[in-house]
Amino acid sequence: MLHANAQSADTIKITEKNINTDYLREGTHRYLVYVKMNKNASRTFVQFWTRKIEKTTIGDRPVIKISQEWEDKDTVIHTTTSVSDAKTLKPITHEYWWKQRGSGFVDIEKKELVLNGIKVLEDDSSKARRVSLAALHSCDGKFFFNWHLDLETFPILPYKKGLSVSIPFYEPGFSTPLTEVVYTVSGSGELTGYNDQKIDCWILSHEEKGNKEVFWISKKTREVLKLEQEINGKTYRYKIKLGYSI
Repeated sequence: MLHANAQSADTIKITEKNINTDYLREGTHRYLVYVKMNKNASRTFVQFWTRKIEKTTIGDRPVIKISQEWEDKDTVIHTTTSVSDAKTLKPITHEYWWKQRGSGFVDIEKKELVLNGIKVLEDDSSKARRVSLAALHSCDGKFFFNWHLDLETFPILPYKKGLSVSIPFYEPGFSTPLTEVVYTVSGSGELTGYNDQKIDCWILSHEEKGNKEVFWISKKTREVLKLEQEINGKTYRYKIKLGYSI
């Protein structure tokens, strides 16, 4: 997990008042994710992430439903279904399954947590489950985003060169409490796409000890097109948005 950067005077806190969920593009989006153990090494830990965005309603409430499926080689290793408010992207529910870790369901509004079929209570016999419940309670009365939807959160942010934004994130079902993470719009860059298409991008950066992230975000569509992550100066992780989702 990442941790919060120190905020500077020109950092703005992201709230429901300075985002725009209209930038989220419905449909299926797929990413190639891989790691290099050094910059010149072969790619390893190759995965494909499929993310489906749907603007719909539950009851009479407009929501945004985001489904994810992560594939490792020939096996699905992780799935999620996240439901958020349509206007603010504030989480409502989050359901997940990990191949090695099991399943969970988090009702953020009701502050209810179910882990591997067990409803977690404050006097739960498992310390790990109690800590995860305490993390959920750390969100009480506060505005925040689902950290598992970072690729869908970045498109809705305000962008201006030099602007730093402090984003309140919570990872539903995990032990990390509500956390403020600072990202900086460090400038612009250009990617080359199919047919030599030039794609003008915002560069969004986050850096802390042992971790440096650089996101490339299309100025036209606001989609996250690429992540370059450097871990402890020797491991490199990449996410690349694929042009076609078959």
